[in-house]
Amino acid sequence: MPPQLISARDRAAVLLRRLWVLARLHPWRASLVLPGLVLLYVLLLLPFTPGIADLRKAKSEVPSAVMSADGVVLAEFRRLNRQWVPLKSISSGVVDALIATEDHRFYSHHGIDVRRTAAAVFSTLRGEVQGGSTLTQQLARNLYPEEIGRSISINRKAKEALTALKIEALYSKDEILETYLNTVPFLYNAFGIEMAARTYFDKSAGQLNVQEGATLIGMLKGTSYYNPVQNPERSRERRNVVLAQMVKHGKLDAARAVVLARQPLKLDFERQDVETGPAPHVAQWVKKWLIAWADARGLNIYSDGLVVRTTLNSRLQKAANQALARQLDALQPLADRMRRRGQDKVALQAGFMALDPRSGQVQAWVGSRDFAQEQFDHVSQARRQPGSTFKPFVYGAAFELGMSPQDELIDQQMVLRIPGGGTWSPRDGTPPSGAPMTLRDGLAFSKNTITAQLMMKVGPQRVAQLARAMGVRQSTLDEVPSLALGTSPVTLAEMVAAYGSIANGGRYILPVMVTQVQDRQGKVLQVFAPSVPEQAMSHPQALQLVNVMRGVVDEGTGAAIRGRYGIQADVAGKTGTTQDNTDGWFILMHPQLVAGAWVGFNDSAITMGDGWGPGARSALPMVGEVFQQALRGRWIDPQVEFDIPRQRPQPRPEAQQQQRMPDPFRALGGFLGRLFRGLQ
Repeated sequence: MPPQLISARDRAAVLLRRLWVLARLHPWRASLVLPGLVLLYVLLLLPFTPGIADLRKAKSEVPSAVMSADGVVLAEFRRLNRQWVPLKSISSGVVDALIATEDHRFYSHHGIDVRRTAAAVFSTLRGEVQGGSTLTQQLARNLYPEEIGRSISINRKAKEALTALKIEALYSKDEILETYLNTVPFLYNAFGIEMAARTYFDKSAGQLNVQEGATLIGMLKGTSYYNPVQNPERSRERRNVVLAQMVKHGKLDAARAVVLARQPLKLDFERQDVETGPAPHVAQWVKKWLIAWADARGLNIYSDGLVVRTTLNSRLQKAANQALARQLDALQPLADRMRRRGQDKVALQAGFMALDPRSGQVQAWVGSRDFAQEQFDHVSQARRQPGSTFKPFVYGAAFELGMSPQDELIDQQMVLRIPGGGTWSPRDGTPPSGAPMTLRDGLAFSKNTITAQLMMKVGPQRVAQLARAMGVRQSTLDEVPSLALGTSPVTLAEMVAAYGSIANGGRYILPVMVTQVQDRQGKVLQVFAPSVPEQAMSHPQALQLVNVMRGVVDEGTGAAIRGRYGIQADVAGKTGTTQDNTDGWFILMHPQLVAGAWVGFNDSAITMGDGWGPGARSALPMVGEVFQQALRGRWIDPQVEFDIPRQRPQPRPEAQQQQRMPDPFRALGGFLGRLFRGLQ
């Protein structure tokens, strides 16, 4: 290796070996040059120890926080599961046990205990390995495991000692103790004395008694070996050794120590899981984004105390969490009954998203039933067939071509020829009536026969183009006739964004979640302006589509919004159900809020029941409950209406009224109609 490529650390190691040889061959000559060589070695090694700025930063580490628009903390990004507590808030018994056991001359040395180090070297030379690290050296090793390392070598011990000296120069003794006790690991993802106290004894660090403190300090010799949960007797013996050390160094009365040594451990063990917060999937999304943003600016999300301001409404988020949990708790027993004997129960999943269509600001986001059990995000990651919630794009494309909601098509079974070969014959859950039906009713009652005919008139390319312009921009849309019935998988986030475009007069706005980032002092580091709206659909036709979709909730498949939830505000929406009830969807629009929900199983081969699986029964209740609370709480204005007058339902011809008849009568009506036409 060329000399210029040899690192300073390697040169220090070579120098040390030469010094050792010199000391053995020429002891008197070595004694003359030894101080200078040691000084040179230290100077060469010094650049490879943690800097003073790093040490100061370690003490003042502040996690970054994610805030809702109304000032509620949604999440904190901590490096470890740790809560820093000041030394005065830690039981004195813990501090006494630590000093008596680990470093009884702590207050008299300056980072290195020369007597203890010499004794350790002497014992090691005799073949008895013995540790000689002070608390300050242990702190250096705990704070900087990568820079210092844990290998048994002179280089490592030298770096540890140098770092300890720098810590002593920077910190007071109390600061060193405080930092040590707040950074030492205690198993079970508990870092620091506060989390250890909560984990093993269900109390704060300031409430620990002498024997509890001795138990935790005793673990430091080997956390796994002296684990009080797995090895209680071994831990008890180690605790008693700590008590004896406290007596030896005048920290505990001997008689009391005898009494305490007879007592059992008395654990109250409970893992301290990291709190996920009210919007864990949002927190994960923000964390991934923030790491890249902070790295580009030389910042650290775990220590620099950044504050990320988001668009989420904490009240709406809470309502969404509750609505999703309540609905899935009600549906899960029905799903369990469908499983065959011997089959494992499968958890039903759901996703929910709400945004303000005027700005694209996300208001609520629930990615799964339980983040602790399911980190997969059913809002932005899951791609599922949207079923009939995709139909508005077909009708929107038709309106863009000049067709009217009052135009009629015959509700009849047809075999449609597909350009390029093949046929397509979509069906509904009930037989066709054989009667003329307006496009408005075709969408309100989600008629596949009407939508399919309309798709053949408009063309799949136009429908796909409109859907992409409105917001379905990440998923691939197959430009085939069956696209009309929602056969191309999409995400809930895309669908809610697209419905937001409909509610916003045909203007698409890229959904936004982060508004600004601040430093720990509140200084704004960057502001994120909303994206410029794009006119994806003509304004008059978008309003016409809204007006038609009002019929879904006024009298169509989403009528439960009016009847069950009593919502009288100006809203419009669409239900969606895929084949065999694999997916249930519902999306509802208001001028100030658009919200959508999806329900299903992760495995698309598992279907939901006919009685509860359709979107009107599985997904609609979540959206209905959230809208109900939003209107009652005046989080949105119940008096605001879309820019097109509401049309009250008009009396309909008898043939069209059949659409609202109970299924048996509708079937009978359809049969008689076909029979009459046959006789003619």
